[in-house]
Amino acid sequence: MRLAGSAASADLAELRIGASVSQPDQTGVTELFLAHHLELVRLAVMMTGDLASAEDVVQDVYERLHRSWPALRSSGGGLAYARTSVLNGCRSAHRRAAARRRHVARLAGGLVEATDNESAAADRGELAMALRALPPRQREVLVLRFFCDLDVAEISAMLKIGQSSVRSSMSRGLAALARALGEEPP
Repeated sequence: MRLAGSAASADLAELRIGASVSQPDQTGVTELFLAHHLELVRLAVMMTGDLASAEDVVQDVYERLHRSWPALRSSGGGLAYARTSVLNGCRSAHRRAAARRRHVARLAGGLVEATDNESAAADRGELAMALRALPPRQREVLVLRFFCDLDVAEISAMLKIGQSSVRSSMSRGLAALARALGEEPP
């Protein structure tokens, strides 16, 4: 009997080891979450203008990050992946909101002006309004440069555009913001 009991405990120990091997170590995702969650939510708020949408975008990013973590852990690109995914998620949120506004206006027969939480949140300040009026690429470059404090090379790599395009978008975006705010362009 003792032999059968020790074999059973050995099988149980093997099952536990097998379970821990088959489930990848997710401590890096937890550390990334604790260190950068607020930064990513702020980035998403700057891009969407709405806290609820921003939190949804970041939550979706962490869900995908959790699934992709074994591959990302080996390359060391977790934060870059998260930032890029937040930007892509914000672009999708903008597309969905634009489609929603078009359909609401069409269904209402043009009698009711379509407003939603995203546009109401963006209307709270002049800078937010001016920033949202910029073309998406200029807005992304300005937010990444001045809000996330990334340099030109990092922005270029994240958006997959040339460094000269980053500098050009930044210059045009700053000039457009200055005009919208009634200030002298730099």
